[in-house]
Amino acid sequence: MTDMKKATKKPRGKVRLVPGRCIACGARCQSICPVDGIEMSEAGEPLIDLPKCIGCLKCVKACPGSALEIFYTPEELEILAKLEQTAGRADEDVDEEELRRRELLAGYRGVWVFIEQTGGEPARVSWELIGAGKELATKLDVPLSAVVIGSRVEHLCHEAFAYGADQAYLIDSPEFLHYRTEPYLDALCHLVDRHKPEIVLMGATGLGRDLAGAVATRIKTGLTADCTGLGIDDRRNLMQTRPAFGGNIMATIMCDRFRPQMATVRPQVMPLPERRTMASGPVIRSPFTVAEANIFTKVLEIVHDRNSTGGMDITGAEFIVSGGRGLMAKENFHLLQELADELGGVVAGSRSAVDAGWLPPERQVGQTGRTVRPKIYIACGISGAIQHLVGMQDSDTVIAINRDHEAPIFEVATYGIVGDLFQVVPELTAQLRTLKKLQPSAR
Repeated sequence: MTDMKKATKKPRGKVRLVPGRCIACGARCQSICPVDGIEMSEAGEPLIDLPKCIGCLKCVKACPGSALEIFYTPEELEILAKLEQTAGRADEDVDEEELRRRELLAGYRGVWVFIEQTGGEPARVSWELIGAGKELATKLDVPLSAVVIGSRVEHLCHEAFAYGADQAYLIDSPEFLHYRTEPYLDALCHLVDRHKPEIVLMGATGLGRDLAGAVATRIKTGLTADCTGLGIDDRRNLMQTRPAFGGNIMATIMCDRFRPQMATVRPQVMPLPERRTMASGPVIRSPFTVAEANIFTKVLEIVHDRNSTGGMDITGAEFIVSGGRGLMAKENFHLLQELADELGGVVAGSRSAVDAGWLPPERQVGQTGRTVRPKIYIACGISGAIQHLVGMQDSDTVIAINRDHEAPIFEVATYGIVGDLFQVVPELTAQLRTLKKLQPSAR
């Protein structure tokens, strides 16, 4: 019988705050700590209880400002140095469970982005995901692949190359003309089984949510829905960040024992990458087909819903006038509508305004609502809770109107107006009308 030497245990270290980096994001580190080892100061900075800290890295990975780091004692540093000297025999120090995990995941490589399309017209979120997927693929040193399924949609492969894809998988057949869960599910699972990607990204749209859930169920892997952030850890795991507990905290989720890792990402969250017209790449065609007779769902007619609420989709608006609790009542939103009309924009609101019944849910901006990137975002009577800020902080220009000069909204505002919105908003509207009247004579 061979004696098994006990492997030297690698020190985990302790967490400490990096001075000057905390952005007071809303206690994400505290919420994710599994041992309740973090308290928050009055300034919103973490206070680490070192005796409780187990060095699990969860708070470090969740911190959006890289304000937390691991440090080691001199004794731990000595152990780490010895472990580095025996790096050639690293596998001997890895436990059996970890070796099984590595063996299971070794065959999966590559980042995929599913290109959503309707009638050959791509969804913008697909190109946003190409940009995000490119960053992940670069970190993993693997190719970024676009996955295109449909009928007469090869042009989308070449469009994907323009936005940054390295290659494209194409299934092009008449039965995929209209989206139906069953044939698209069979097609995408066929590609996954054959080519084994380690990450699959899809838009958090009606189509994307439907297909992603079905695929994850069939291939028995994890799926994180409605992500607002993506990253890679030191074990090639996809770090998937999304709102949790009604948007009060941000949770980072990882699927470290199954592949592929799947995530749906909200539209407008990721920036649209620059389009390179001359870019090209290989198109890998698959002859996969599904007999129409075996598809139970039939498309009889396509009825386009042009926004049943009668307004513009706020995610595509260039000018947004948004209201919060400071509006006091539903009737007061006419002030915002008048200003929006002068700008050629739309009216939106915070969660408190929607919860109060002042606006419909599709007008909500924030973690549990829509993410917007307008040219101008005017926040009226909105305090600026973190749940709202993550939905609009990437606007080109933010104008905040609030009576409280310490409101958090001013921290992200390009221009801030401390005053009564019931006086400021009508004055802005009047000034815009005056400018419009003068515009023809100015020419």
